Amino acid sequence: MIKSRYAALDRAQLAALVPELLLLGQLIDRAGMPWILSIFDRQTMQKIAIEEWMAASPIYTRRMQRALNYVGDDVVTIFKGLQLDIGAPPQFMDFRFSVTDTQHGEFWLDHCGALMDVEPMGEDYVRGMCHDIEDPTFDATAVATNPLAQVRPVHRPPRVPADQMPHCRWTVIIDDAHPPVSESPGCLELMETEMAQVELGPIDPSDEGLSDYSGPLLSDLDFAAFSKSALVRIADEVALQVQLLQVACQRAVLRHADEAQTEKILGKQLIGITGVAGDRISKATGITDPIELISLLPMLNPAALITISDQLKIDFTDVGGWGQLSTDWWVRALSCAVQAVDPHLAVEYAAGSFTLTRLAEPAEESPEVAVTKVSTGSNFEFEQRLALPIISVS
Repeated sequence: MIKSRYAALDRAQLAALVPELLLLGQLIDRAGMPWILSIFDRQTMQKIAIEEWMAASPIYTRRMQRALNYVGDDVVTIFKGLQLDIGAPPQFMDFRFSVTDTQHGEFWLDHCGALMDVEPMGEDYVRGMCHDIEDPTFDATAVATNPLAQVRPVHRPPRVPADQMPHCRWTVIIDDAHPPVSESPGCLELMETEMAQVELGPIDPSDEGLSDYSGPLLSDLDFAAFSKSALVRIADEVALQVQLLQVACQRAVLRHADEAQTEKILGKQLIGITGVAGDRISKATGITDPIELISLLPMLNPAALITISDQLKIDFTDVGGWGQLSTDWWVRALSCAVQAVDPHLAVEYAAGSFTLTRLAEPAEESPEVAVTKVSTGSNFEFEQRLALPIISVS
């Protein structure tokens, strides 16, 4: 078993890192969709978003259920999955839950960071996200737990009145009378990849702290309550969510674009998200060593898929998505990551390895990073919350 690179962190650093990784997974689309829109119209962008999330989310949802021992077929299992999903990073997508019984529940968003990003773009974009994209992708996430689950809106944006709270509200109902939902063709294809089936390090049940999420549904996850071993596995699973979503994105884009267009979109996306990741991970963990920072980037994890030698030789064997990009894109992306801790640093590539170099003048922020930072998620701050159990009202 290949040792996780996240195991080098202590428990407190990991507890701070995990929500950051979840948020960065959400920001992947913020880094990529503007470049899709530079080539295609809004409708094509929406199709790509639907295809990528429907392909990836059932796979990684089931993986997290197994990893943290909360496998089930009820609404509580669905809600636990949302709390550990890059599609719903804690607080930024502030899901609140109520449970009536095993087959009936509701969730609502007291804050939707995605809505905050999209509302300034106009009603068409809001409807595209909150109607066209959410309808198929919420059910696709639920199918990982129960194919008879339906997620339906009570209300959702566009907000009427404009300051309506909560931002949206949804019911989740499991009923034998519902037509069963099945995985999308893209999901079935992705299931067959090595990435989807990779085995990650087991959680040590004797380690101090929670080793799973088999207990009651909590209002908010207190990541500091988990053991170091559990946090390492969660971090690796979230990094794998990032990889699965990215490969699903690549495949979806290729269904609408040629290879040159796809490489440009993915390359610019990689630069944008890596620059933001370097900044947020460094601030969350206190790590300023550029080599150590590179080793923690979710786009270079988990270690079971992507190996990094001491000489910064990176092996993307059989990894799609960003792993298929040329080294020129990676040089720019990794340079943006290390410049988050020192703007005089940059990355070069020669003789099969990446190396650090020092610039005479501080580097300017890249356009790709600037585009990603338009999202309110780029400077979002997490707050301390109590993890309170949510009890069924029945």
